[in-house]
Amino acid sequence: MYGQLSKDGINMTTKYEQLANELRENIRLGTYKEGMTIPSEAVLQEEYHLSRHTVRQAIALLVNEGYLRKERGSGTYVSKPENLPQRSHKTIGIIMTYLSDYIFPSIMRGVEQTLREQGYSLLLGSTNNDHEQERACLQQMMDQGVDGLIVEPTKSSQYNPNLAYYMALKEAGIPLVMINAYYEELDLPHICVNDTRSGYLATNYLLEQQHQHLMLITKIDDLQGKYRMKGFVKALEQAKKTFAAEDVVTYTTETKEAVIAQAIDRLNQSHEITGIVCYNDEIAHGLIQQLEANGKRVPEDYSIVGNDDSPLSTLTSPGITTLAHPKEEMGILAAQWVTSGTTLEETFYYEPELIVRGSVMSHS
Repeated sequence: MYGQLSKDGINMTTKYEQLANELRENIRLGTYKEGMTIPSEAVLQEEYHLSRHTVRQAIALLVNEGYLRKERGSGTYVSKPENLPQRSHKTIGIIMTYLSDYIFPSIMRGVEQTLREQGYSLLLGSTNNDHEQERACLQQMMDQGVDGLIVEPTKSSQYNPNLAYYMALKEAGIPLVMINAYYEELDLPHICVNDTRSGYLATNYLLEQQHQHLMLITKIDDLQGKYRMKGFVKALEQAKKTFAAEDVVTYTTETKEAVIAQAIDRLNQSHEITGIVCYNDEIAHGLIQQLEANGKRVPEDYSIVGNDDSPLSTLTSPGITTLAHPKEEMGILAAQWVTSGTTLEETFYYEPELIVRGSVMSHS
């Protein structure tokens, strides 16, 4: 059984394009390897419930693209890699979750500087933290024949349906390094911040400032949020403090827009909370704005700690107490690793440092 054509997107692509897409994906992932014959036209007709004409259109498209070659009287074969379009320049792909002005520009400065020095060009993609868009990015990188790949994982704490693409890249010997997080199912080099330590330092600082009741706002569809929560719990446990389940406000990519309102609701219910640990500076900034709109003051009424030391942390008054993120250094190291020509299974963790600004005051 070679699979069924997905019913999704039938109105967006023709049937022959859908079949071509599935065959192309099987070639990319190594299901159909170089030199293998693909199933015959008759088998494809039967398996996908398509006409002979439609199957021939799909095959013709892939022959034209260089993925297949036809040999009269013998069959249709998967092309050799050299028959596929090749780039004339050394190219490194980078896939980020968001191309925003948050910390992305600083990471890119480090990457671009290092790649330019070594004569590489850059191919950029963004997933918007969506697995379907990640798949499209990976397909683009494979089609372009990148010489290495830097990836910021998409929803790294959830199952990823694109793991087979990463396995195919690894098997092909293409250097690959992950930044900020990683996929736990794969043994791939990654460069991260010690996020457990980040969560611990943020929480412990509020405890040191005599805040007895704390709230955590964290993201739960990536590993950064998972480990920052672990640090929050560790600091409270060490201080022999407890917290209510309601004092941890969580969100995902899809529920992000509602999280500030959820946090405000919890603060309105509990008048004991005075310190708040935020997943990042973006959440901290949004929370401060909403609190001030509600007539509350930071740090007089609530002390708040962010994370990432982003430009947002200095846009508010007072500035946001936060944790350092070695953005540019991370970009430089990732580019060095991916251009070194090795596929070492290495890891590197930066240790975070607390940056004290004006969003926290002692609650004595």
